[in-house]
Amino acid sequence: MDTSIRRGSWEMVAAMLISGTIGWFVLVSGVSVIEVVFWRCVIGGLTLLLVCALLGYLRLDLLSWSKVGLAMLSGVAIVGNWLLLFESYSHASIAISTAVYNVQPFMLVMLAAVFLGEKITVQKLAWLSVAFLGMLAIVTAHGDQQSSGGDYLAGIALALGAAFLYAIAALIIKRLKEVPPHLMALIQVATGAVLLAPLVPWTSLPTAPNAWAALVTLGVVHTGLMYVLLYGAIQKLPTAITGALSFIYPIAAIFVDWIAFGHRLGWLQWLGVAAILLAAAGLQRGWRWPVVSGLVPRWGAKRPQ
Repeated sequence: MDTSIRRGSWEMVAAMLISGTIGWFVLVSGVSVIEVVFWRCVIGGLTLLLVCALLGYLRLDLLSWSKVGLAMLSGVAIVGNWLLLFESYSHASIAISTAVYNVQPFMLVMLAAVFLGEKITVQKLAWLSVAFLGMLAIVTAHGDQQSSGGDYLAGIALALGAAFLYAIAALIIKRLKEVPPHLMALIQVATGAVLLAPLVPWTSLPTAPNAWAALVTLGVVHTGLMYVLLYGAIQKLPTAITGALSFIYPIAAIFVDWIAFGHRLGWLQWLGVAAILLAAAGLQRGWRWPVVSGLVPRWGAKRPQ
């Protein structure tokens, strides 16, 4: 294996394992979701500012006003995504929220079709159907272990909202390929810090050492370090390997939820999780369904005469 690919693989694995522990730190911090996201933005922003300075990215020639505006808009979506996802953890569990969150590739496909005119193939629709069936399995399983079915469904709705906002951010980022990703992340978290500052309860800041330890870890490790590892891996790895290794994240989150909080999934939930992850893998890796290969090649295209 090429040295660059090997190093990129290890960076991707590390980034995904770090991502898989985010939910644990969010919950053990013991503070509100708004405070968690605000301090993640502030501490993560300071870390990324240092990284960008070391990499020589703090240059005006790398940005224009339009690029800054789009980066800030993506930051609004990213921060909203964090708020909804973190809130969903306390309703539907880390494992379920993370699994549902992984439907975002399909939302991105639909948004790209609407706003960018990208074609939706029958193969993509087939994988979308598998993910939808997985969602139905998870929704149907409400009440198996959760105390309130309504609370459980609210958690799923929050995770879906988070996935939708992430897809919107990804759609915007597609237009900013010239901007270094570390600088993009810095603008996003800076935007989040400014937006959330008025909502932070400044008169009752966290005082417990474990709360600040969790917040600092979320900022330095789960934002600064994780972004450096992730973007470093993306630059070194083929898309297929990047997509395959990205599934370490939900798997790690499921095991963290099980070990740290004792949340065990029911058989129907496991079935739904497996269906969503399989569908997302099939979409990203381009796996084909032999059964539908001979059908209409493009959504809306005419059948051969």
